[in-house]
Amino acid sequence: MPDTPDGRQAEIQRRIAAALLDLVPSDPTIAPHPYLRRHLAAHAAEGHVLDDHHVPPALLAWESSAGVARLLAAGGEGAPSRPWLQTWAALEPVARGTGPLSRLASMVLSVPFSPERPGTTARPTLDSVPVTPLWSDIARPTPAWTAGRTEVTSLATVLDAAGEPAAVAAGDASGTVRVLHLDGRPAHTPIKVHSGAVSHLVALKGGLVVTAGTDGCVAAVDAVGGRLVRNVVVCRERTWVSSLTCHRQQGRLPRVLAAFSDGTVTAFDTGRFRPHEVPVPPLRDRRAVLCAVGMPDGRDRVLFTEDATVSWSDGKASAVHSRHAGRVRALLALPRPGTYAVADESGSVSLCDLTVRDAVTSVGRHAAPVTSLLLTSHERRPALVSGAGDGTLRLWRLPGLTPVEGVLPAHRAPVTALTAVPGSAHGKVLSAGADRIVRAWTADRETFGQPPRTWNDVTAGALSPAPPHLLAVARASRVVVRDLAADRQLTLLKGHRVAALAWPRVAGRLLLAAALADHSIVCVDPGTRRRTGTPMEGHHLPVRALVALPSAHGDLLASGSADGRVCVWQPATGELVKDLPDHRFTVRCLATHLGRGVSLLGSGGSDGNIRIWNADTLEQDGPTLKCDQDIINDLAFLAPDDGGLLVAAAGQDGTLKLWDVHTGRAVRELQCDDGALGAVTVVRLPGERTALAATGATGIHIWDAGTARPLLRIATGSPVHTLKAVQGPRDVESSVLLAAGEAGTVAFRLHHDRL
Repeated sequence: MPDTPDGRQAEIQRRIAAALLDLVPSDPTIAPHPYLRRHLAAHAAEGHVLDDHHVPPALLAWESSAGVARLLAAGGEGAPSRPWLQTWAALEPVARGTGPLSRLASMVLSVPFSPERPGTTARPTLDSVPVTPLWSDIARPTPAWTAGRTEVTSLATVLDAAGEPAAVAAGDASGTVRVLHLDGRPAHTPIKVHSGAVSHLVALKGGLVVTAGTDGCVAAVDAVGGRLVRNVVVCRERTWVSSLTCHRQQGRLPRVLAAFSDGTVTAFDTGRFRPHEVPVPPLRDRRAVLCAVGMPDGRDRVLFTEDATVSWSDGKASAVHSRHAGRVRALLALPRPGTYAVADESGSVSLCDLTVRDAVTSVGRHAAPVTSLLLTSHERRPALVSGAGDGTLRLWRLPGLTPVEGVLPAHRAPVTALTAVPGSAHGKVLSAGADRIVRAWTADRETFGQPPRTWNDVTAGALSPAPPHLLAVARASRVVVRDLAADRQLTLLKGHRVAALAWPRVAGRLLLAAALADHSIVCVDPGTRRRTGTPMEGHHLPVRALVALPSAHGDLLASGSADGRVCVWQPATGELVKDLPDHRFTVRCLATHLGRGVSLLGSGGSDGNIRIWNADTLEQDGPTLKCDQDIINDLAFLAPDDGGLLVAAAGQDGTLKLWDVHTGRAVRELQCDDGALGAVTVVRLPGERTALAATGATGIHIWDAGTARPLLRIATGSPVHTLKAVQGPRDVESSVLLAAGEAGTVAFRLHHDRL
């Protein structure tokens, strides 16, 4: 070790970290001392030993500094023995507020895992964790800078009195502005500003942020003080603000220009918010974009758009300047006077120059509509970042719009906003997506220059009901079937894109039923890898759900389709037994219940209704449940102690409601504040209790169905659209769950006695 002040300080910090590590309880259910929770990771980082040994999972379950991602980033990438730390850094923004068992369960299911190579990741003994992974191809979540309950629709970097970055303001779809420190921690209590989404933010010196919303109002926030300065600067009823920009004039206070959907443009200064003359003509485009561009003479020209054209105005005259291949979505003034960048819906990024005859000087391409632009730095020189509707970012060198080869897959949903925070040789970029996550990126070749990654989303998944459990996953025009007990796998249906899977029994044999792209359904014997029986044909649109259906007619198969029909099939012969065309729109989910002497089939869909069918008579059983939950994405039956029967419905509106199948009334509602719910399943607990598990945008939520008490929250960082539980008739100690979503698939055992 070098005998330098820095070296001696690092050695001191290493010794402190080692001494504090000895005080961390080995049992993760025992809370470490508050000092350890808040400062152990920082001591380890300063001692250059920030790894899974010095900051173990038992400590991460209680870690409260909210700075692990920042410490890892400061220490550089590629350090060994960090999978648990890296996993927690990725999950931390979406797991804040959860208990230690939920944190541990989240990490256990997200840490890279392979039963074929158990030494890949050192897994500590965590006997108290309620989950055990059986198989997983889950990709570790990309670390989030911050995440919220609602979509972030606008971003701005807050400037102090000297014009230096001091914080970040984030506006969301609920009309709230959050002010965050530069490391993503909340700086103030969220500020409710608008009754609609915060569509635009403009930051000015001194911490002032001007906001605009889809409610047609413009307001002002003191982001340094965390307070609303002016509730309404200007407001126009029955309109929305389509654009907001800052217009600077020599010797005067900056003026803010706001464009409204009725074509009106207003201007006001940033001192007393007094109205001023507008330097642009009335607009003819309800979605017009404004941008002020500095000219070589020191004056500003204001750009405004009409569909695919960009025009300029100097307050006296105006003219069309550039035409583009698609509707213009964003404008950005560039450092060189008279130049600006244009993003349009054709996927083009264009550079334009007001000082030359040929308006468009360079054009770059995205594979999707370009939604946002940002000025940053790359190798200490100006650069441009563009965000697109497919969730990708691209980096361009200026002044020539030279691309840094590669496309960064930043989000699983459209990019909604960009802003910049301080960096060194390369700028730091914050991107917000419709996935409700804000991520931080370094504008360098290592980050943006990677070749495009191919990721094939899971299109269907199914878990066989009895041991040995077979896991079937459809992805990339094939189905992979894995034996979870023997850790063997085989591939079926190569070349076919599969939309739904189920495991029916036919003549005592377990078969895999698959819905194909031609709307037909086939059965495959996993033992022989061959198709059996006759294809089941009759749906006119894609099949969205399949379920095995025991009945008095034998083992049947039910399917739900985008054509609004529920069809019941005899899988042995391919015969259509019953056509139930009662849903008005897509049937999105099916579930079965085998009770005392009766077998039921439940169906739910885009019409917001649930229908219950008697599997023996193939007629509707009881009233139609008219759920007020928007689209019904999934449903599950549960039988309470009183002998009744309920159905749990996962709604697009984010609610989980329990409905009495006999009266058609809602008896309970569970809220998890995690966006649209994609799936729901039921598990039986000891003591004749029942648990409900539902998936949202960022995790899996588990409740006691009888008391509505939360039992566990497994943070995933991305949506899970399939969740199925299988359980033996007398096994109440554990169940096996399948969870599949954007990040991949995981099968895990849920230990009920640890909940």
